[in-house]
Amino acid sequence: MKHIVIIGNGFAGITTARHIRQQSDHRITVISAESAHFFSRTALMYIYMGHMTYQHTKPYEDWFWKKNRIDLVQAYVEHVDTGNKAVWLRDYAPIMYDTLVIATGSKPNKFGWPGQDLAGVQGLYSLQDLALMEQHTANIKRAVVVGGGLIGIEMAEMLRSRHIDVTFLVRESMFWYPILPAEEGQMIGRHLREHHVDLRMKTELREILPDEAGRVRAVRIGTGEEIDCQFVGLTVGVSPNVDFLQSSEIATNRGVLVNSYFETNVPDVYAIGDCAQFSQAPTEAGGAERKPIEQIWYTGRIHGETLAKTLCGERTAYEPGVFFNSAKFFDIEYQTYGQVVSPLPEGVATFFWKHPDGVHCLRINYVADDEQVVGIHAFGIRLRHAVCDEWLRNSRSLAYVLEHLPLANFDPEFFRQHEAAIISQYNQQATVPLRLKAKKGLFQ
Repeated sequence: MKHIVIIGNGFAGITTARHIRQQSDHRITVISAESAHFFSRTALMYIYMGHMTYQHTKPYEDWFWKKNRIDLVQAYVEHVDTGNKAVWLRDYAPIMYDTLVIATGSKPNKFGWPGQDLAGVQGLYSLQDLALMEQHTANIKRAVVVGGGLIGIEMAEMLRSRHIDVTFLVRESMFWYPILPAEEGQMIGRHLREHHVDLRMKTELREILPDEAGRVRAVRIGTGEEIDCQFVGLTVGVSPNVDFLQSSEIATNRGVLVNSYFETNVPDVYAIGDCAQFSQAPTEAGGAERKPIEQIWYTGRIHGETLAKTLCGERTAYEPGVFFNSAKFFDIEYQTYGQVVSPLPEGVATFFWKHPDGVHCLRINYVADDEQVVGIHAFGIRLRHAVCDEWLRNSRSLAYVLEHLPLANFDPEFFRQHEAAIISQYNQQATVPLRLKAKKGLFQ
């Protein structure tokens, strides 16, 4: 029986622990200073907004860990001694391991702005960040959010839920470029402004200005303009949380370098989740190359499940499957499958439909020569993951996907469906008109 030590109790680390326990009697210790138990990190915003409590974000009862013989140690890791197979902790005795799994996640980026360490300036990643945000935003009137991605959108929505005025600084000319094509970026920009967010495109943060007490009082942007505020949210992405490994023998670049089995350069040491960086980027079904660092919740789950097999005797390589992600931009739900990037890669064409209401749209990217679908974006329309995954895995054509759109519709009952309008637009430009495949004989 081996002693497996996991640093980090996020989705990747806890998935690994759970699946090791299902397959073995190995001793398992999880180390994390963030919280005593696993919680859903994506739900932090809903705690702040009052929609949930911390207890609601815990998928397992507190007795789950004892019942499954998973030991929890709430402490900071200061050093990993791979020569002696020891994890050194702050204020605790070192913990010896047979196998070490590094699953320490990410930390918010900072880019050396003057004033970035003032009180009232922070990112949002951990439970401690949430507590700090509660403290820093109590009774304030105005905030500035820096960075044009998903975390920035979430923080803006959080602040607006408490009627705090928000100025949103985005360096690019289009929102979340190049993840979103121009039409979708412009749609989200309009939606933010409709929710009373002061969105400033092509605007860079120059410095953060203090008051006499050392708290933030304003920011200065590239034009020299000062914007008064009492809170600054830094949401310009995240980086692997690996600083504590600098004095170890474990090889790092941006993240912990691993192969397709999550093995590092040191025997019996593995890394998964946000902090892992593949030395050779994995490829998904269809041959599309993934990013070497995958900071998405579901990839952390697959990392954990895959590594658990290896640690329990069934050495298994990582197979990422078809890329997907989902999020919310205030009221607009967003899903993406496969590869949708801007600008369009050479040889790739796109079909784009947008509802006149400006909050529903569908984009399907496909290979121009044979119309094989390679990516799907949906805004305001819920799609069934299993159906979209099957289309991309089996290289379905654009015509096939459009004809079978009702099969993917996952909107709640009585929601308006848009497949007929989408097919109608396609038929206006197609040489061979398509028919609509009804789902269960019902279609509006």
